[in-house]
Amino acid sequence: MSSPNTRRTAASRPASGRSAAPTMRIPTLTLLLMSLLLTVTTVLAEPTAYAAGRRAFIDHMVAAHGLDRAEVTALMADARFEQRIIDAMNRPFEARPWHAYRSLFLTDERIAGGVAFWNENADLLRRAEAAYGVPAGIIVAIIGIETNYGGRLGDYRALDALSTLGFAYPRRADFFRRELGEFLLLAREEQVDPRTALGSYAGALGKPQFIPSSYRAYAVDFDGDGRRDLWDSNADVIGSVGNYLAQHRWRRGAPIAAPAHLSRGRPGVEIGGGRPLRPNTSVAALRAAGVDVAAELPGSATAALIELAGADGPEYWVTLDNFYAITRYNHSNLYALAVLQLSQAIGTQRSGD
Repeated sequence: MSSPNTRRTAASRPASGRSAAPTMRIPTLTLLLMSLLLTVTTVLAEPTAYAAGRRAFIDHMVAAHGLDRAEVTALMADARFEQRIIDAMNRPFEARPWHAYRSLFLTDERIAGGVAFWNENADLLRRAEAAYGVPAGIIVAIIGIETNYGGRLGDYRALDALSTLGFAYPRRADFFRRELGEFLLLAREEQVDPRTALGSYAGALGKPQFIPSSYRAYAVDFDGDGRRDLWDSNADVIGSVGNYLAQHRWRRGAPIAAPAHLSRGRPGVEIGGGRPLRPNTSVAALRAAGVDVAAELPGSATAALIELAGADGPEYWVTLDNFYAITRYNHSNLYALAVLQLSQAIGTQRSGD
């Protein structure tokens, strides 16, 4: 289940070779206080639910997937509860208003980084665009938002993140327990060291930040070396992002979204907010309801109307099927719009260079 890869692992811990030290007497009361402090710290560090969840998970992986009990028990003994992971889950970026969220990603540095990444991987991006129909700029922007083109792969052990959320985060524990299982299966299939693989606080992996189930389902071996490596192979990263969107019904050559404004006050149609809204009407119907679209979109296109909090008031956008496909990557209209706008900014700067 383990195969070390130094470019995607946590820093190795030096062996502790301690020289002999003079004997030191510690008062009994001090020993008692130290013992009490250690006990309290352990309780805070590992809730009862975490220990119980770990035991049940081991039983499940042995029974359902045939993993060796001794091996998976030793692995899970190395898993650690981390409160900072729970804290991070409780303050997601997507909870911010659109104008604040946008400012995190539409920066000069990230745009310039996207131009450089695109130029360095132009042949791969052309090949992915031909294979999957997804524009190169969209692929680049997703990688840029997820990890700043591989510059920020995360500093949480995936084993710790997924076990913490799977055993001690009741609101979404079932989901993360399944992802922990997927992670162990992924580690076996792709020769990933499960003890040292790093990712996000939610257990997302590699440059495109695929959760383990998505890695197993949608990652592709785009460089043909026999492995799907989302840490070190830009070919696999680019191909996998393209394949993910294609598998979520990306429509080759179709528009994504366009800004709009309301000419007759609020129309009698559903208006989405930050959470994804599946296109449920047509561009023609929105126009008839008083939604002016700032683009030449075909009236027959399936569409939705969303409202986001801009810096100067509400922003309205008509979103189409390809916009909804991007929200399958991250279930947020804010995320999808940031991807679209970053891709446009990168494309504009690249064409001007």
